[in-house]
Amino acid sequence: MNFLAHIYLSGDNDELKIGNFIADGIHGKPDDFPPGIQKGIMLHRAIDSYTDVHPIFRLGTKRLHASYHHYAAVIMDIFYDHFLAKNWSNYSNIPLEKYTADFYQLLQDNYDILPERSKGMLPHMLQYNWLVSYASIEGIARTLTQMDQRTKNKSGMKGSIKELHEFYAEFEAEFTAFFVQIQKHVEEKKAALL
Repeated sequence: MNFLAHIYLSGDNDELKIGNFIADGIHGKPDDFPPGIQKGIMLHRAIDSYTDVHPIFRLGTKRLHASYHHYAAVIMDIFYDHFLAKNWSNYSNIPLEKYTADFYQLLQDNYDILPERSKGMLPHMLQYNWLVSYASIEGIARTLTQMDQRTKNKSGMKGSIKELHEFYAEFEAEFTAFFVQIQKHVEEKKAALL
């Protein structure tokens, strides 16, 4: 799961959303953050652990592994955000543009508690409206290109748009089936955390 799915799976709890969003940049125990944000970080880790070993998610990573090796899971996370954004109205009554604008505002309102990595990312996220851009193939292609550049083009991730086109129906059907299951899993985790 990438940014949009992590935020969405946090539900209506703003502290969970922030923690879930910043979690990739936090290592070890998140003791420096308020309790609600700590819970968001822990929820993020639980989502990642569940996703990485899930048989449906692994169907997609197997399709990508020969070409992208350990980056296959990263690519799948981005693909899944695409399918969530593209089919947003199936999951939320709030339009994607409003939902993401509200989230961007939440980050800006809580800027002081964001880690440096998130502070550095925020201007780019706002400028290019990352979360909304995931709904289009062009937006996903741009994200994959940026990710590839972060690996000094060693990952080849930008090339995975070819597989997205080739196996689009399969990836989308897998996402739809998987997302039902992860929503149930996350509700159980949130009940335990909160």
